[in-house]
Amino acid sequence: MSERLKIKLSIADRVYPLTIDPSQEEGLRKAAKNIEQLAKKFEQNYAVRDKQDVLAMCALQFASKIEQRGIEQSEGNEEATARLKALDELLSSKLGIK
Repeated sequence: MSERLKIKLSIADRVYPLTIDPSQEEGLRKAAKNIEQLAKKFEQNYAVRDKQDVLAMCALQFASKIEQRGIEQSEGNEEATARLKALDELLSSKLGIK
């Protein structure tokens, strides 16, 4: 078992101490940086009352990206399945397989 790592991440002017696996550090630091950048963008471009509103907008933005990727992947899978089925039917007809 690998040793746990203690880190501190700053998000929206708050520090969050975490104990993590070392393999998670890079991803968590990048995620915190992305949240900070997006929060700053929202604060600059919109009339935001407090940090909670900014963080809610960030959460919605990131969650919608994940959902959209899932939808696009599902559509891609459906297209690939249809193409494979058509190819299978073509090969079966050429080989005389029913």
